[in-house]
Amino acid sequence: MFRSRIWSALRNSKDLSRIHKLRGPRPSTFPAEESSRFFTPAIARQCFRVFRSLPEGHHGPYMRSFCSVASAGAEHKEGLKLLVAGGTHARKAVGIWLFSSAAWVFSMVVLGGVTRLTRSGLSMTDWKFTGRLPPLSDEEWLQEFEKYKQSPEYKRVNKGMNIEDFKFIYWMEYAHRMWGRALGVMFALPFSYFLCKGYITQRLGLRLSGLFALGAGQGLIGWWMVKSGLEEQESEYSQPRVSPYRLATHLTSAFAIYCGLFWTALSVVMPEPPAESVAWVRGAAKVKRLAFPISLLVGLTAVSGAFVAGNDAGHAFNTFPKMGDVWIPDDIFDMKPVFRNFFENTSTVQLDHRILATATLISIGTLWWSTRKLDIHPAIRSLIGSTVGMAALQVTLGVSTLLSYVPVSLGTAHQAGALTLLTLMLLLNHTVRKPSLALLKSLPQAVKSY
Repeated sequence: MFRSRIWSALRNSKDLSRIHKLRGPRPSTFPAEESSRFFTPAIARQCFRVFRSLPEGHHGPYMRSFCSVASAGAEHKEGLKLLVAGGTHARKAVGIWLFSSAAWVFSMVVLGGVTRLTRSGLSMTDWKFTGRLPPLSDEEWLQEFEKYKQSPEYKRVNKGMNIEDFKFIYWMEYAHRMWGRALGVMFALPFSYFLCKGYITQRLGLRLSGLFALGAGQGLIGWWMVKSGLEEQESEYSQPRVSPYRLATHLTSAFAIYCGLFWTALSVVMPEPPAESVAWVRGAAKVKRLAFPISLLVGLTAVSGAFVAGNDAGHAFNTFPKMGDVWIPDDIFDMKPVFRNFFENTSTVQLDHRILATATLISIGTLWWSTRKLDIHPAIRSLIGSTVGMAALQVTLGVSTLLSYVPVSLGTAHQAGALTLLTLMLLLNHTVRKPSLALLKSLPQAVKSY
């Protein structure tokens, strides 16, 4: 019944009349492969009128069917280079795998934050590329504990620690390392499978190989970072900690891997941006001009947070908005040469992070204000609103963490919030990218209401 109704509505379409002249008499069926080749905007409008005439509750299945048709038609668009071969099913499978990998990296970042905040990162005093089993007997635990007792952290911070407390920090660091190795296996096995199935194109294969290499190097960067905290300090009164430069490198690398995976996953499942008119495409281009530099600012703020953590600068001033009794501390340029102040001076590092965080919040608020009257896709408008809300929440988390003297729970939430805000900015930039030439040619000048 529905098929006859929709065919009678389509029969009067000029586009369909043209198809009849080319293809002959009306077919008895309406297969997906045919519709994907001749599903034009005029036909779409006819279909929309039929959908509006259907009773309540009948829209869902048919809308899903036509969404599948539109997705299948993407493969035939001129100028659109898909990252995955093998059709819609292959894109869905590869997309799920890549999103899962990105979520795993997200969890790695959160777990790394917990490891740092609980001061567990220096509990394992050696490293093996292939990994190893944890201590399984009391004798093995005592051997590991003896190794830790030779480290600067035990001598100056944890002297007198009992074996049970040592087991806690050891398990935290061990879990972080093993979780990273498990990610390598979880990424490599599906990658090999999809490669054998022929789903991975050359362009996608090169991109994923680069991300895999960066992930493998992340383990080396992690040990390079930890090793700096196991070295004897220049002063016997200084607290052992990892190099802030190495910590920032480790965190930045993790963020880069996550961003690469998330962007690639979006490109696989959404080869075209949402666009229904030329006006919306123009509006999206205006949003992109603002969204891209703001994304760089969000990333820079996150990296500055790594220097705050690496220098323990979060404990330097636990007041807000002032830093102690002043707005700007007097010792912000005490180190020589001057550039060291921006990376090693606790007062300057915390001040820089405050300024960047405030600039980020103002910039995202400005993005929302300047685009509120633009003619843009509703999905883009919703994303901008979500980004503003997340930016405000992130600043609130940062201030709360500072005033509470950096508890583990709030510190971890603040680090996760930074990656969440960056995720929203990535999604926004991906959504406002330029459509393919074929899609642009098929779009009307403005969205028509029916």
